[in-house]
Amino acid sequence: MEPGSIERELHIDASPEVVFDVVSSPEHVREWWPDEANYPAVPGGDGRIRFGDPADGGAWVRFTVVDAVPHRLFSFRWTHEEGESAGPGNSFLVVFELEPAGAGTRLRMTETGFRERGWDEATVAAHRADHVSGWDHFLPRLVAYAAEVGANA
Repeated sequence: MEPGSIERELHIDASPEVVFDVVSSPEHVREWWPDEANYPAVPGGDGRIRFGDPADGGAWVRFTVVDAVPHRLFSFRWTHEEGESAGPGNSFLVVFELEPAGAGTRLRMTETGFRERGWDEATVAAHRADHVSGWDHFLPRLVAYAAEVGANA
């Protein structure tokens, strides 16, 4: 694995249709990842997500949908500055690829963009480690939540 990227592969006990909704729809995303999510889930959709309570130091971050191919692929860029268009030098790219696997879905998540920010190696490593820790916390929540949504569908 490239030191400037994060890759995870997960099996989810839910259909690709359910998993796509869970990784793309703000109503579902806020159930397993940020505390709040506001964006149109279409290519070019621009919005923001929030982690924590702003009164306690929580922050909003920019969020732009790159691709949305129902039941197969959802990708977005995040953390670019207000007023900037998201791109390789100012944001991270997260890609969720979905494919049927038995009665469920194989989800491959990749996050890139650490090296493209122009940071020194120590800063790249620190940001990557922070994101690894975050995904290690949030992806199991995604798996459980999607399975629950699928069971209730």
